[in-house]
Amino acid sequence: MFVSLIVANPKPRSFCHALALTAASACRSLGHEVRFHDLYLEAFNPVMDEQELRERRSGSVQVEDHCKEAADADAFIVVHPNWWGQPPAILKGWVDRVLRADVAYRFSEGDAGTGIPRGLLKARTAIVLNTSETPMERELAVFGDPLDSLWGKCIFHYCGVPNFIHHTYSVVANSSVEERQAWLEHAQEVVRGALAK
Repeated sequence: MFVSLIVANPKPRSFCHALALTAASACRSLGHEVRFHDLYLEAFNPVMDEQELRERRSGSVQVEDHCKEAADADAFIVVHPNWWGQPPAILKGWVDRVLRADVAYRFSEGDAGTGIPRGLLKARTAIVLNTSETPMERELAVFGDPLDSLWGKCIFHYCGVPNFIHHTYSVVANSSVEERQAWLEHAQEVVRGALAK
């Protein structure tokens, strides 16, 4: 199995990175190939210009490589902090530029984009792991977990990925070493359970 793993956090020693490294290790222990992408380290440009939007292709080799990888992936793991109920801008730009029309979805012939698209991704599973500074009880009561809806319904389901798993680890800022270790073990179990052959 080929797993595309994307992490987006500007701090290289963040708990997001610890989660991403744990997830990658869990995948490799199952015998899967992992492509690990730290979008900040790669200096991924999140800005799509008019020509790229119009032509549905990019002049960027980096973006086109990501598009090919997304199309070939059997599974995705995405790790990022919850910022304002959204992923960081660099990751939103990755979605815009990589999970684009004719790579991740396509409308029927003659449909200008008002119908229901056909998902093109061959991946069967997507796992999204988030960190947050909001207690989960408040997140659900006040905000309704917008990241679950964004990634599950608006992105991966739209692109044809049938199995979606989402988990948030919070509150990270005042967590203990023991709590963080338990969260890493949980993330490992989530990945192993979802991606076991």
